[in-house]
Amino acid sequence: MRIDILSAVPDLLTGPFEGSIVGRARAQGLVDIRVHDIRDFSSDRHRKIDDYPFGGGSGMVLTAQPIVDCFEALDDSESIDEVIFLTPDGLPLKQNVVNELSLKRRLVLLAGHYKGVDQRVRDLIVTREISIGDYVLSGGELPAAVLTDAIVRLIPGVLGDATSALEDSFQDGLLDGPAYTRPAEFRGLAVPEVLRSGDHARIQEWFEAERVKKTRIRRPDLLSGQD
Repeated sequence: MRIDILSAVPDLLTGPFEGSIVGRARAQGLVDIRVHDIRDFSSDRHRKIDDYPFGGGSGMVLTAQPIVDCFEALDDSESIDEVIFLTPDGLPLKQNVVNELSLKRRLVLLAGHYKGVDQRVRDLIVTREISIGDYVLSGGELPAAVLTDAIVRLIPGVLGDATSALEDSFQDGLLDGPAYTRPAEFRGLAVPEVLRSGDHARIQEWFEAERVKKTRIRRPDLLSGQD
């Protein structure tokens, strides 16, 4: 898979892609992540990429020219499946969306900044708009990193245990259950006996019951239609 990210602040995306799972995936050639500085495509001699909004209002808006020119300068060696704009007013990011995107061959992510981007960018090149939550950040770089991480871990060969991603929270509409490891007792708190029983059927039943209980308490909205 290849992921191109268009950003006004590319330095923010250096660290998240160098370590841990994403870093290993890049080193193994399982994903090709390229970050592009839209300032490099500004027609302004001072590399300006924003301006005041028409109609008034606070904040600055990213101009269309450098973004569209940056997008059109991407090499066309492989067709682009989706151009995704990370924005608070996009559709909420859900696991089923991540699953779908992980099957694509090439994605372009646009990280917004300031007050947003000129609507004509959205009209001309964007195919999907995604929000990672009902809150506002300083820019779309961190959401782009979140989406990239969520996608990359689902690429075959990235995780050591091929089944672990399928057992994550939200994959089947439930939150994950509690996890324990050694020692069996710590500061007076013991690992549930069932997990040490060796009875795999009982263990599976316990995990499923715990998942439903946690989901019912924390995210009852996920259980709609499952009862």
